[in-house]
Amino acid sequence: MKRMGRKHRPYFRIVAIDSRQPNGGRALEDLGTYDPMIKDKEKRLTLKTDRIRYWMSVGALASEKVQVMLTKYLKKFEELAAQPAAAEPATS
Repeated sequence: MKRMGRKHRPYFRIVAIDSRQPNGGRALEDLGTYDPMIKDKEKRLTLKTDRIRYWMSVGALASEKVQVMLTKYLKKFEELAAQPAAAEPATS
């Protein structure tokens, strides 16, 4: 997570970054955002799940805070994806 924003108004970017880069260094790719000041909890976190899965598959490690967010969000995302779509009436 990379802290952005201003004083007393934090905003975070979830990024893929090389471990050899300094803290807050250049990101390889932006993977999402987290805005803790938004009241609607559903809109606080936005993630590019396909890109997160890619980076995890090639060996990227999530920080502790990001790991907590991913387990909460991706679990909810996978539950929504697993629900069968409502059957649409057939048109003849």
